[in-house]
Parts: sequence; structure tokens; C-alpha cells
Amino acid sequence: MKSSKAPISILMLVMINVVAIDSLRSIPLGASFGFSLLFCYVVCASLFFIPSALVSAELTTGWPQAGGVYIWIREAFGKKLAFTVVFIQWIYNVCWYPTILSLLAATLAYIVNPAWANNTWYVLLVVISTYWLITVITLRGMKLSGLVSTATAIVGTLVPMLFIAVLGFFWLLRGNPSNMDFTLKALWPDMKLGNLVLLTGVIYSLVGMEMSAVHVQDVENKQRDYPRALYYSTIIILFSLVLSSFAVAIVVPRDQLNLVTGLLDAFSLFLGAFHLEWLMPIIAAMIIIGVVGCVGAWMIGPTRSLLVAAQDGSVPEFLQKVNSKNMPINILLVQGAIFTLICLIFLFMPSINSSFWILSNLTAQLALSTYVFIFMAAIRLRYTYPHIERGYRIPLGNVGIWIVGIAGIIASLFTVLIGFVPPDQIAIGNVKFYLGFLIVGFLGFYLTSFLLYSRARSVKNN
Repeated sequence: MKSSKAPISILMLVMINVVAIDSLRSIPLGASFGFSLLFCYVVCASLFFIPSALVSAELTTGWPQAGGVYIWIREAFGKKLAFTVVFIQWIYNVCWYPTILSLLAATLAYIVNPAWANNTWYVLLVVISTYWLITVITLRGMKLSGLVSTATAIVGTLVPMLFIAVLGFFWLLRGNPSNMDFTLKALWPDMKLGNLVLLTGVIYSLVGMEMSAVHVQDVENKQRDYPRALYYSTIIILFSLVLSSFAVAIVVPRDQLNLVTGLLDAFSLFLGAFHLEWLMPIIAAMIIIGVVGCVGAWMIGPTRSLLVAAQDGSVPEFLQKVNSKNMPINILLVQGAIFTLICLIFLFMPSINSSFWILSNLTAQLALSTYVFIFMAAIRLRYTYPHIERGYRIPLGNVGIWIVGIAGIIASLFTVLIGFVPPDQIAIGNVKFYLGFLIVGFLGFYLTSFLLYSRARSVKNN
């Protein structure tokens, strides 16, 4: 007999959002902006984060079928574009996994030998082996994956963020010097293109509100609970990201800030100053737990959307296979193979820091390009399916959906375009290789999606 209890509660849905979006890897990049991060997050939240949450709430409660983004785009623009969007959504996560797992590798190094954090072969080994371990866990089913996400969101993400924010507060309370300027002048960011390119990381740190849409079928009261979960998630994510980034900026000088180890460096300085060095292994263990949960949460979301596309005839039949736990086994295995190849970028960039950035940047460009279509779909569906009952509607009628949609489209396109500008703060090595990697990666993945769809349709027609 099927249990009447919903497998995903509001708390679990909030935690899935938090662990997927509220990533510890975003903190050092946010800290590099100093006090101007507050201005950046206000702008990014207004133009992108809040619009994406509102659009996700409306589309999910109007089209609650499993598949999320794929269903939205298909209903608005057809199967071909729908497959392209979920394919890009899936592949940008594959590009992102090495960056978050490099934080795990650096954290392990802090426990054993901090020098290993900058050793390419060590990072490569830990990143690849950890990824495949999480893949095996994911194949065990959604119930285990959901429980792991909820637990790790609290223990491995929220607690370290809250703790470092508290440490930053007491650091200032004790009269210690701050490396962050709190004046009104410092609130305005440096508008040079080489500095603004880092905004791709800030906006990307707010990506993912629609990811939990693939779980809406498992929510008991979709129309009531899903929008409520988005509201709670938004508040928690913004406050935790800003306060924890400020704490790192307070204690770590900007010219010494490392995108991979910055959070760990800040914890080390704080704990040393407060004579709490014994806590460092515990903090490191919590961060590792958070990273594992974050990867686990993102691994299944886009993969299930791609499975819906596969079952809809948009990709070869080979990718439709699921195991006894209803997990898309072949998609996950192909994903792992692509991930392993992408990790080789660590061997071609001048440092772990630059490898982290180039993969983060490509991920942000691919991710924000898909949001252009999501916002466009929300606008179109208001006109093509006005009769569809939505548990949540963006206020102000069609005017409201246009305001929200245009804001999100502008923010998304800005992120894609500025991402091709080399950053001033990071030594990227050969500029031609840097730009070539981004251009080939961006266009190549879109071209691959077109070819896969055409191949699937050709086989089906024959």
C-alpha cells in the first residue's frame, strides 16, 4: 500500500534549495568584492534571483508534472528547444562539479597537508574519485538522495556559514582590524570590465531555484507548499551568503584571497585568534559533508529532467534506461565520463585557482543562457495558456510577468556576454586558450544538443 505521507516536506524542499544554491564555494568570490558585495547582491537579487524564484513558483504550480524546465519550455516553444535547454542545464552542472569538489579536495588537504591544496594531481584524484562515489549513492534512489541533501544542508552548509559570520562579528566586536572598508564609497563596485566579469560568479551563486521543480510531484500540496518553500529559501540564502562573505573579507586581505582555499584560510585565521584551533578538523569535516550534499542535490535534479526529455523521444533510446530504483543509470554514467574528461582542464591551466575560475565562468555562462529561455517561456505561457490554473501567479497580471521576465533576461544576457572578458584579479595564463576554451565550450555544447536531437528524431522517423 502506498504511503499517504508526502516524501518531500516543505523543510526538505527548502533544504534541497539551500544546499543546491547556498554553496560554500561562492563565499571567497563574494568576499573579493568587499563591502560592494552588498550592492552587487541587491542588484543581482532584484534583477535575477527574485525573478527566477517568482517564475519558478508560477510555472511549477501551473505545470506540476515531473520534468520541470523541460515541460515549461516544451509547452512554450516545442520539444527541440526544450531538449536544448535541459541538455545545457545538465551539461553546465557537469562543468560545475569539478569546482565544488576542488573545495572538498582543498579541505581534505587542510587536515593532512595544506600544501596539497595547490597540487594539481592530488586535486584531480580527489575530485574524480569523490564524484564517482556520489554517483553510486545517487543510483541508490531518490529517498536516500533527499535525506542526504536535507542533512548536509544543515550540517555542512548552513552551520559553517552561520559560524563564520558569528566569528566575523566577534572579530570586529573585539576591536580587531578589518581588511574590508565599510564606508559608503566602498559600497560602489569597481566598474572596470576586468572587475565586473567576477559578477558572473555572484549571479551564478544565485542560480538554481527552478532545480527543485523536478521534485514537485513528491510534494503533498503543490500549490501551497512549493511557493512557500521558495520564499523561505530566498531569505535564508541571501542572508547567509552576504554575512559569510563579509566575514571572509574582514579577515583575509583581498590580494591574498584564493578562490578555492579562501574560506579555509579565513577559518584558520579566526580560530587561531580565538584560540580555537582544535575546531579546524571539525569545521573541515562539516565542509566536506556540505560539498557532498551539494553535489548530490544537483546531480539528480537536471538528470531527471534530461530523463523526461529522453522518454519524450528527444534523445537516443540508450539514455532512457533506469535501474530498479528508477534512477537514470545510463545518463549518470555518461555524465560521469564527460565529467572525467572536463577535469583534465586542471592540467592545462597555470594554477588550481585559474582552473577553478575558468570552469566556474563557463558554468555561469551556460547556466544563465538557459534562464533566457525560462523567462521567455513564462511570458509566452501567460498568453498561450491563460486558462491553466496556477497555484501562484506573479502579481500585476501580464504587466507583472513582463517586468519580471525582462529583468531576468537582461541579467542573464549580461552574464553570458561579460563572461568572455578575462578577469584582472586572476592569472589565467594564455588569453587565447582562455577565450578559445570558453567559446568552444559554449558553442560546442549547444551544437551537441542540436545534433543529438536531430539524431534521435531521425532514428524515430525511420
